[in-house]
Amino acid sequence: MIIDIHAHVWGKSPEGLLKTKNYLLKNIDKYGIDKVYISGLANYYSSEEEVAFLNNGVAELMAEHKDRIGGAVYVNPEHKNTLDIIKKATQEQGFEMIKLWCCTFADAPCVDPIMEYAEQNGLPVLFHSFKKSSTQVPNESTGIHVANIARRHPKTKILMAHLGGSAHDGIPAIRDLKNVWCDQSGSIYHGDDLNYAIEYLGAERILFGTDNAFLTNIGQIMGADLTDDARDLIFYKNALKLLDPNFRL
Repeated sequence: MIIDIHAHVWGKSPEGLLKTKNYLLKNIDKYGIDKVYISGLANYYSSEEEVAFLNNGVAELMAEHKDRIGGAVYVNPEHKNTLDIIKKATQEQGFEMIKLWCCTFADAPCVDPIMEYAEQNGLPVLFHSFKKSSTQVPNESTGIHVANIARRHPKTKILMAHLGGSAHDGIPAIRDLKNVWCDQSGSIYHGDDLNYAIEYLGAERILFGTDNAFLTNIGQIMGADLTDDARDLIFYKNALKLLDPNFRL
């Protein structure tokens, strides 16, 4: 079994979402992925209208493909209606995660109410995290920002995306924070990043994700020095545990 915990549909139009939906369905069939969890993205600093459009688009895809597509509700924490969006998505539309991108740093005060709601309802919060040597996006979180919010909310389940963007920067920041897991999604990593993350976190805290780069990320897991049990943990068992609302820290 394989669960892709981190993928996307993109675009500002129904046509754009449809194009990436077809790409997702084609690739999860091609690579034997049983279920993919998606969020809709378009702009780093999305408006209320864009957030609504993207989440409605994801909800429609989830309804069309209940067994294959799950959802992470995307929000801009600076919007006043953020909690209303999350409540509707998780209580009425079947979303199982919350996704935060680059609207604010992960440890901004406006994120705290989201974390409190997530803890109360057993929801994982997926944070984009990417340390770059150049072209860092304003308000783009790194492992330090994720660590800060994790310490403020030690009972909230957190998933730090992309191994922090630079594993040697992101992993040390969250290593001792047991409420933080990582996904290895992305397409630009060094070959040893996954082995480094496993050495310092253990396979129990790493989840499989693609960020829509399917071949690269399947290859990373299959090429890593893993036992069959550890590979199963990363491919699906850790995701099942993290997504279970009855699993609390």
